[in-house]
Formats: sequence, C-alpha cells, structure tokens
Amino acid sequence: MCSRGGCSVRLLLPWFLLCCVPLHSSTHHVAGAAGEAQRTVDTDVSVNQLIALREVVFVIQSQKNSYHTLRAEQRRAHLFHQAQLLKQGLPDVVFLHELSEYGGNWGILPALPLLAEGYCWSSSWIFFLEEETIVDLDRLLQVLSRFTSGREWFLGRALYDKEATIIHHYAFSEEPSAFSYPDFTAGWALSCPLVKRLADYVKYEPPKSDFTIDLKHEIALYIWEEGRGPALINVCEFCSELHGSPNTNHCASAVNTYIPSCGNPVKKEELFVAVKTCQKFHRDRVPVVKKTWAKDAALLEYYSDAADPAIPTVDLRVPNTERGHCAKTFSILRRFASGGVTRAPWLLIVDDDTLISLPRLRKLLRCYNPGEPVCVGERYGYGLSQGGYSYVTGGGGMVFSREAVQRMLSSGCGCYSPDAPDDMVLGMCLNTLGIPVTHSPQFHQARPDDYSKQLLLRQSPVSFHKHWNINPVAVYQRWLMDTEEPFQQLFGRKHRQEL
Repeated sequence: MCSRGGCSVRLLLPWFLLCCVPLHSSTHHVAGAAGEAQRTVDTDVSVNQLIALREVVFVIQSQKNSYHTLRAEQRRAHLFHQAQLLKQGLPDVVFLHELSEYGGNWGILPALPLLAEGYCWSSSWIFFLEEETIVDLDRLLQVLSRFTSGREWFLGRALYDKEATIIHHYAFSEEPSAFSYPDFTAGWALSCPLVKRLADYVKYEPPKSDFTIDLKHEIALYIWEEGRGPALINVCEFCSELHGSPNTNHCASAVNTYIPSCGNPVKKEELFVAVKTCQKFHRDRVPVVKKTWAKDAALLEYYSDAADPAIPTVDLRVPNTERGHCAKTFSILRRFASGGVTRAPWLLIVDDDTLISLPRLRKLLRCYNPGEPVCVGERYGYGLSQGGYSYVTGGGGMVFSREAVQRMLSSGCGCYSPDAPDDMVLGMCLNTLGIPVTHSPQFHQARPDDYSKQLLLRQSPVSFHKHWNINPVAVYQRWLMDTEEPFQQLFGRKHRQEL
C-alpha cells in the first residue's frame, strides 16, 4: 500500500465499481471507468494459513454510561464464548471508554497511539465493533486471512454519499459517490502496520478540522489523505443486516438490534420539553412545532425574548442573540432545576426548527437511569486530537437528567458570554465534571437529505434539524410520525424503494 510520503495518488473509483464481492483469488482487480488504472488487492487464500485469534484485538466502541457499559460487557462475553469453542484462548477485548481517562478516545485518532503501543507489538489487526455488532469469530479469521500480512489495510462495509452534504463539508461535491467510508455498525478493521504509522503521524499532523461531526467519514478521509494512504476496502462479509436474517449466512459480522429496547417508554409526565424561540419566529416556526410533534408532550414551554400569550411563550428576560444562545439555555436550566415548574426527571431542550419524535425519545430514555448524571443526543467533538472535549449538538435536541442539570449548576459552570455556543459550553462543563456525553445515532443535527438513507432507514430517527429547503411537516410525517405499522417493519420495503 502507499505510504504517506512519495507515492502516487490512488484513483478513487465510483461506488458501483467497488461492489462487495468475496475475494477468492490471490489477486483481486477492480477495474476503473474507461481506461482508469486498476487497483490490485493481494490476498492469501489458503485455509491452512488462517491467522490465529491472538492476532486480532477487538475494540468495542463503548460509552461511559451504565447502560452502554452493560451492552459492551455482553458483547465481550459473546466473543469470549466463541473463543472457548474455538479453543484458541481468549482474545484481547478493549472497551474504548476504558482505554484511558481521556473522554475523547471515541474519536479513534486519540486512541491509536495507545492501541499501537499496547497491542500492535504482538497482534496483526485491530477490529472495531459497536455495542450491537455480532461477530462470528471463525468467519472473521477467514476474512482477515485473505489479506497479506505486514501491509496497510483499511477494511469495512462501504457507505457512499449520493449527493454532497453539509455534515461532510460538501466533500467530493462533483462526484460524492466516489469516496467510501465504513459503516461502523458492521465492524471495521485496521491492520497493525497502518495503526502504527497513523499513531505516529497523528502526533504531529492532527486532522485539519477541529470539529468531529461524522466520525465515520472523517476517519476515512484522514486515513486516505488525498490518495497518499489506503482507501477503504469494501468487505462483503462485514454486514449491517440483522443477525440471523436470511441474507447473513455468509457474514462475519451482523447487527444484534438497530434500536435499543429497554421496556415501556418513560411516562409523558417524566419528560419536560423546553423550546427555544424568539419573537421573529413566533409566526413561522412555532406553528410547525404545534402542527407536528408538540401534541405528544405533556409538559412543554416555549422560551422567548418576548411574551406572546397566543402561543404562549415565557419571556426569560434574556435578549435574543443571533448565535450561541448560552444565556437563554442556562436560564432554562435554572428554571428546570428550581422545581417550580416541574419535578420531571428528564429535560429536553430543542430549537424551534427541531423536528422530533417524543414517543421514540421516551422509549429510548427507558434505557437510562435518571438518578445518574446523563446527557444524551448527537455527540460532536472539539479538538479531540489535542485533549479537547465532547458535546451534544443542540439542533438535534439535548436531553439531560435532573441529576446532570443540578451538578452542572452547582459546579458554577456558566457562559463566558451571552452569545457563546450553548451546546459547546455545556460540553466543557460536562467534561470538567467528568460527566460523559452519551451518543445516540437516532438524533440528527441536520436534515434527512444530509444523511445516508441506508443508515436512516434502520435507525427509527428521533430528531432532525433545520427547515431550510424542505417542507418540515412532510419531513416529520415521513420520518418521525409513528403509524400503526412500526417504523422498522417498513425498513425492508423502504430500503428497496430508496436504495
């Protein structure tokens, strides 16, 4: 594979030419379009050359929360059970959130030096999996054995953008489908030669952007590095279908469940909803909220810079700012914590252009203990490669347990200016207090068109954000409104129609 210096740029190939085909020969050619160069993948195929289980280190992309830790422990137990059946000894299984005290290891790049130093001296592969990724160890060893040892490999189930999207900074705008990135749910792998080089490289060459928004895409970009590093190899045995479904017989990995299920949803009265708005949006955005999701809330208030009895709004006596809204958000936190309005254990803060499914959110919250300091939403990162912090991005909705709100306020956390970015300030507060930011892929900071449909159709989304260039009512009805037919039962039919 190419090293980072002194090699020719690898041509990116259209997604339909990188189809997922098992490798059965010693060389695998993927032809480019009309005269483009071929890409050759050298593989070892003899079953007598299967790598040993000890050569693979499993890294579960776990989270520091009691529910998620339990799920990670269950995944580790499943791996150990298979290892015992294979009679090869127990493999190394690493919980990403326990790799060090640093809470930003979920960004992968900060974790690479630790993985390289701690494991790659005696192993050949790092295999990453999520808490719900089911791995068939025997098949995985067969897959990894096809790839020549001692070389740089980046393996995964490929995702592609059908059009340029804001969450990927409009990368490859002329041909979005030319670049592939891994579906983390299916598992993905880095060979140790690649891990070692990246671990050294990241120390003096951090990512160009300080922000971590869509980790899957950003990791692939960093590894590829404009053609100087390896592109993702699409491995068809890494599967994102449900484990046990008919089309997973060949799979080395599959998915246990797409949606957490922890029992009955929390009661409507246990969730207080705070909608941030301002006078200039009282007539266009607030009516959309009322027409779509507000009817599912038992406890809801609109917080504005002006009292409007027709809505009604609560005037927080905080002047509106064009950006940030930190002062407004902290006023909401104090009002909630006072107990004068509600004693509900959960607080949801949304923008007036957030679209959300409260029934799905209440079902998700059953998985979490409100007696713990919990913050849930779509997790972003700032400066993770340089000791930064994580935060829940505000547009997709920020959920806090009462315990988390009380700890933040009692700590003295606050805004450095009224128009500071509220979500990032809250992230800094949580980081200082050691309270983890919990990620759920069901929350979305942007519009449905900005995400892979392949991912959305299996997520049962909780939220989207922005009314720009969309019909928000139609988006809510299509993606967020529950019907008599559960969302996941529509997955197969919608998947065939959309993809």
